[in-house]
Amino acid sequence: MKQLLDFLPLVIFFAVYKFVDIYVASGALIAATALQLVISYMLYKKIEKMHLITFGIVTVFGSLTLILQDDSFIKWKVTIVYALFAIALAVSQLMNKPILKSMLGKDLIVADKFWAHVTWYWVLFFAVCAVVNVYVAFSLSQETWVNFKVFGLTALTLVNTVLTVLYLFKNMSEEDRKELK
Repeated sequence: MKQLLDFLPLVIFFAVYKFVDIYVASGALIAATALQLVISYMLYKKIEKMHLITFGIVTVFGSLTLILQDDSFIKWKVTIVYALFAIALAVSQLMNKPILKSMLGKDLIVADKFWAHVTWYWVLFFAVCAVVNVYVAFSLSQETWVNFKVFGLTALTLVNTVLTVLYLFKNMSEEDRKELK
């Protein structure tokens, strides 16, 4: 359920874009992200920091898109979110408090070196996605960018998540692997 809730704003943004335009879709994205926070709180009695940060960025850049009638702001939002993810992961690793380990380390028990590999991999992934988003957003059509944002980046993130879990699972002890099954 939680993963479906994470995709709610993206699905609403895409649907509204296809039926109306980027400006109404930006407004819908703000509303859907707020709705995501409300539903998340109702179901889990807490709101994740990542969702709050994302909501703040969506609200600022979505509002600028609407007020100034300039779609470049909503396009920059994607790059800024990915850049912030990369920075947060890098800083957490440099401080020897890897975010990914704190999130997944209870279930996937591996040596710290493997958490470091995974963290730096995701730093690189998010940095590359941020740069590629700028290229697609400002060199190709709006339609191409929306499709890239919704399908391309989502698919890449899902594939990389699966690869990360497989990598961590492969580097778990046999005993810890059996406990997961």
